[in-house]
Amino acid sequence: MWTMGVFYGLVAAGAAAVLWTLRHWALNWGATADEPVCVWPCDELAPAASEVATRAVTIAAPADTVWSWLIQIGQDRAGFYSYTWLENLFGCAMPNVERLLPEWQQRTQGDNVWMARADRYDGNARQKVVRVDPRRVLSMASPSDWGRLVRRETSEGGTWTFILVPLGADTTRLVVRSRGPEAPTWWKRLFWMAVFQPAHFIMERRMILHLKDLAEKSRRCGTAAPAGDICS
Repeated sequence: MWTMGVFYGLVAAGAAAVLWTLRHWALNWGATADEPVCVWPCDELAPAASEVATRAVTIAAPADTVWSWLIQIGQDRAGFYSYTWLENLFGCAMPNVERLLPEWQQRTQGDNVWMARADRYDGNARQKVVRVDPRRVLSMASPSDWGRLVRRETSEGGTWTFILVPLGADTTRLVVRSRGPEAPTWWKRLFWMAVFQPAHFIMERRMILHLKDLAEKSRRCGTAAPAGDICS
């Protein structure tokens, strides 16, 4: 006869297996079997990342159209196409702009991509653009890693990279590659796994799907170039 200890042990093991499966699904949401193990642009900037997430979606729009929406991200631009109300609960003052504007169509290496208003969080709620290949790659890292990357060292805090892969004239694969911090302490690793990753997945998934929706709508409505509001 099973003891209660054995029963609870089996329950705990089953729960751990379910959580591990869910975690793997979230880290690779939308990706093919090959995409998580591929070497993507900017992987070399954080080669010793403790965690790697690869999320992807196929968008029925040309890479140029997807890029026009992607390049607008930032609190001081169009926002992040995610759950704006949730971002604003944390004082981000995030806009929700669903327009393509010519003045937001450029990024250069070293630009700040603001995650909240510049006068909040002591001005630290930002990422730095570490690589920008128009219509192909946009990669960001923390300001604390900027000097290291300029010196051609590796990122200690990880990178956040968006890659556009054309699948044809009117179809694009959007791959979002997140590489975590290098050799975090055990409590930072626990925070990363238990708090940051689940929250980031929820927000990033919404961002990816909203980008897909905006790009596909603007293609159907013929507003692939910077213009006004997309049609409903």
